[in-house]
Amino acid sequence: MKIEQKNWTIDTGWSTVQTNSLNGQRKLVFAFGNRFQLANESRYNEISQFYPNSDIILSSTSGEIIGTQVQDDSIVTTAIAFEQTNYKISQVKSSDFSNSYEAGKHLANSFDQQSLRHVFVISDGQAVNGSELVKGFNDYLPKEVTTTGGLAGDGARFEKTLVGYNAAPSEGNIVAIAFYGDALKIGYGSVGGWDSFGAKRTVTKSIGNVLYEIDGKSALSLYKKYLGDKAKGLPSSALLFPLSMQLEQDSKPLVRTILSIDEEQESMTFAGDVPEGASVQLMKANFDKLIEGASDAANSGKISLKNAQPELALLVSCVGRKIVLDQLIEEEVEGVAEVIGGATAITGFYSYGEIAPFAGLLNCELHNQTMTVTLLSEN
Repeated sequence: MKIEQKNWTIDTGWSTVQTNSLNGQRKLVFAFGNRFQLANESRYNEISQFYPNSDIILSSTSGEIIGTQVQDDSIVTTAIAFEQTNYKISQVKSSDFSNSYEAGKHLANSFDQQSLRHVFVISDGQAVNGSELVKGFNDYLPKEVTTTGGLAGDGARFEKTLVGYNAAPSEGNIVAIAFYGDALKIGYGSVGGWDSFGAKRTVTKSIGNVLYEIDGKSALSLYKKYLGDKAKGLPSSALLFPLSMQLEQDSKPLVRTILSIDEEQESMTFAGDVPEGASVQLMKANFDKLIEGASDAANSGKISLKNAQPELALLVSCVGRKIVLDQLIEEEVEGVAEVIGGATAITGFYSYGEIAPFAGLLNCELHNQTMTVTLLSEN
């Protein structure tokens, strides 16, 4: 595996961060960037000129990761030339399907399952129900095939997100990359680090990822009560107080973050489902645990990678963590780097949702407020 990384900023234009000889080889290129910068078709044209005859995947973000740096208003690219690994890319438009589950099902069925090793997904973060998308992959991919990835971001604006494949990015797209062969080793981990507080409550009215009532009362009114003055900043202020959700008494809790609110309906729309009967509890930030959680995610990734040395780390972390950690945000990326080693190329983005299995499991889940690490190696 050969890797080259570039960085674009308004002030400096394009610069090379890590160089390698990739001439003549088919390349898989990830381009993560600020929505407004990425929407400029000139940027896509420049990337395609850097890497002709390559597969270019683009995603808008709530912050870009390159090395141990976390940036805003930039574009970071990582070009990968595999030596022994084949891959296939599929893209769909969410509006072409009746729901996000069907989109996930279609993408999963678009891949030849023989020798399929792993699927990495980047999805629109506003128009897609992430948990339904994940169910489609879980139900139609072989049980031994893992899936990781994330939902595109748009800062803390929650206006629109963009994803693209070999074209300037647009709304509603979902892109999946299937990796084949035993030469590729995959490691993954996803850890949060938030503290639950307050009473446990029960979801009494919801439809998919739209929550109406908790304990028979308006969920939005209850949420506003806890937020106090911060309620004026909804939906972005909700990133400070996500919901911990437990589907069954002995199941692992999932975290859900608000994408939008509807004052007239008194409802809140989340990145994933919030089923009726689920137990929910508010959460708040614990700075030390958030940073420790990023290191724990990297450790989980190394364990699942077994003895292989990671060559590339794809990080998908939640915009809520970025807002809470603020000037300390690079500490969580540095924590990952310390675990996986300085020889590993690092890239990624801050998202509206993270996709990965729990440690030790194969079925993927939609997470919010986690640091998710995907490690790749051909060693």
